[in-house]
Amino acid sequence: MNAGHEGHTAKPAGDPPPPKESIKAPAHGGMPMPEPEATPPGVKQLQQLRLLQATLKPALEEELASQRKHDVEAQRLMETDPKGHIEMMRMPQEHAALVRNVPAQILREEAKLYTSLAPALEADRAKSRPEPGVVMAGHIGMERWTQAALLSLGAWLAASPFALGYRSAALTWNDVASGLLVIAFAAFALSGRRWAPWASCGIGLWVMFAPLAFWAPDAAAYANDTLLGALIVTFAILVPMRMKMDGSDVPVGWTYSPSSWLQRAPIIALGFLAFYLSRYMAAFQLGHIQSVWDPVFGDGTRRVLTSDVSRAFPISDAGLGAYAYMIEILSGFMGDARRWRTMPWMVALFGIAVVPLGIISTVLIILQPLAVGAWCTLCLTSAGLMLIMVALSLDEIVAMIQFLVQSKREGRSAWRTFWVGGNAPVGLKDDILLARPEGGGWRQMVWGTSVPWNLLLVSLAGIWLMVSPAAFKSVSPAAHADHVLGALVVVVAAIAMAEVGRAARFLNILLALGIIAAPWVLTGSSPLARWNDLAAGLLVIGLSVRRGPIRERYGSWNRYIA
Repeated sequence: MNAGHEGHTAKPAGDPPPPKESIKAPAHGGMPMPEPEATPPGVKQLQQLRLLQATLKPALEEELASQRKHDVEAQRLMETDPKGHIEMMRMPQEHAALVRNVPAQILREEAKLYTSLAPALEADRAKSRPEPGVVMAGHIGMERWTQAALLSLGAWLAASPFALGYRSAALTWNDVASGLLVIAFAAFALSGRRWAPWASCGIGLWVMFAPLAFWAPDAAAYANDTLLGALIVTFAILVPMRMKMDGSDVPVGWTYSPSSWLQRAPIIALGFLAFYLSRYMAAFQLGHIQSVWDPVFGDGTRRVLTSDVSRAFPISDAGLGAYAYMIEILSGFMGDARRWRTMPWMVALFGIAVVPLGIISTVLIILQPLAVGAWCTLCLTSAGLMLIMVALSLDEIVAMIQFLVQSKREGRSAWRTFWVGGNAPVGLKDDILLARPEGGGWRQMVWGTSVPWNLLLVSLAGIWLMVSPAAFKSVSPAAHADHVLGALVVVVAAIAMAEVGRAARFLNILLALGIIAAPWVLTGSSPLARWNDLAAGLLVIGLSVRRGPIRERYGSWNRYIA
């Protein structure tokens, strides 16, 4: 009996916070958090119930003490006077039942009330938190040591033209001026100007691009500006914004975080590989090296890099690719595992650099035989890396878009949320058992992507279409159609290997219809090539119907994974 009474005094887990006047929100990055506008309705009633529970506690303790005193007398009467025992125990038992049952009823009422209050309490907490963008902006201003690093980088940038012997006067003056600006902006940041780190970031991006704009004749100048520009961006923005934000890192209804470091690691690694390939080809175009290596097509890489198509660009097109890859790498390092909701603008920038630009550049690279009449091994390798990066990046973009839609439904401005981020959505049903546990090892890097056998065969069919004109002696325009449509089939199949993009495979059915029709309506196709295109088109149609396995869950996006 004692244990039963004592159990009624325990408070339920997850007590709500005290009323607004007693809440002292913690500071984030030295910035005070605003207090909630109003105490959620029902909190006062819940507090009154708990006050009543505390009032009844002495009565319960008194009842327990009284019960112990009566136990000895009750035992004696039971043996000598059973009737007297019954009369003695009737009133104490009724009183004990009352004292025992009332606290239990209060606890049940508290539990029901707290359950109804939970969404409102969570919404109140969310309102009391500052927006992630505001927190990070304040944190940038407090990371003073990074400004010291920027002062050193600015000084080296201004002095490097003379130390390295630049032969370009324009690049010399550019680096001197850029270095002095970095020093000035670092000084402004030390004095509390919050815009100054972003200005330094802009200078860093320009410094990386300047050797291309001025056709740097010196390899040292190109390497120096690439490295210094990346470091300036790193210390101005990336390091100060590395802070871990509050809240869940898994989107509602998802089984994993698409922004985790393990998810980003393969994208960053592939970005480095593609950067090195493009950087090597850019060195040839800028005249820093006299020859370029191609292990498969002989002088194919040289012919592509010196073609009229490449020379039509005002700058080195390979260098422009290297610049884009470096931006992808830097943006890949930015933010924590919650950046799909804390930094939507960064996810969008990263997505634009990887997905649309990646698809366009990949198609252009693959179509080199049409424009140049030669294949480039290094270019094709870079295109393959980009396609993998596209498949690995789609899930984070979908999570970011989902969050903006959810924020809009909750009454927040989608435009403001895009720039300053937001806290985890409130009031949406989520299964805490849904998320995968951490520690998935290297497999966690590819969560959200899979390679179904049918999509793999579709990709091989697309590659075969690209090389079949040479095998069947087809000529333009039929041969060009095979090159274009085959390349597009490969790109679509790669996108569909991302589970969130699996529905894209139906686009290959439309492309397959074009593959079947092209040799019959265009000239230049041999009879054998026509039957080849017919077989390839039917194969692509048949293989594109099957969806393949979907191992993860993506909340509201699941309905679009057809």
